[in-house]
Amino acid sequence: MTDITSIDQQIEDTKRELEEMLAYPDEKLIDIIREVGFECDLCGRCCTSEFNDHVFLLDKDTEVMKSIDPSLIEPAPYYEFCDQNGRFYVSGYALRTKEDGSCIMLEDKRCTIYDRRLTICRLYPYMLHRETDDEGNLDWRQISGLNEHGCYHAEISEDEAKIIAEDTKAYEEAYLDQQIRFLRKIKEHFQKNKLRHVKSIYDRKMRAFNKGEEVEVYVFYKNEFELNRISKND
Repeated sequence: MTDITSIDQQIEDTKRELEEMLAYPDEKLIDIIREVGFECDLCGRCCTSEFNDHVFLLDKDTEVMKSIDPSLIEPAPYYEFCDQNGRFYVSGYALRTKEDGSCIMLEDKRCTIYDRRLTICRLYPYMLHRETDDEGNLDWRQISGLNEHGCYHAEISEDEAKIIAEDTKAYEEAYLDQQIRFLRKIKEHFQKNKLRHVKSIYDRKMRAFNKGEEVEVYVFYKNEFELNRISKND
């Protein structure tokens, strides 16, 4: 069971993560970007489940996808909360995937909306957040899939690397800000409606969902919750 105090702690933890990310030295990130020298070789692997579990959408990306075709998005797969009535809550939308796990916008290893591609797709493989490595050590991670796809040691000018670093930080800031706003909205919604997160109900509803039962998922978008009714058969 999650009470309001627990949600407050999650908000504070996320705010601290945001502060630490913004304080990460720009010069260090720029140096890493230039040293890695990543160059896309059009393999398309970053758009498949081989490298990425799902593509989380910032609000502005959700808006773009809704303007193209609302059916191309779905609630992000890892729901953060489930109230005592069995309703899930999640902090945003994600792109749908095909049965093979590849992005729904990928055809013949090419993005069909390349000129309107999403924020994370423009930045990939650059990132800036803390992750544990294979040995469980927590540290900053700046590149996804290092030495596993693409080409390396290409020449990247300092000006170009500076732009990449600025855009990477801006994305991480927007992502963490969306998480903070989501948690604040959850706190407000739960208090107003006398709701609480119940882990046992979460687990039971997930088992039912995995067996094909339809569930209700409230997705955080533009500071409100949008109701989605989904099942594994959708």
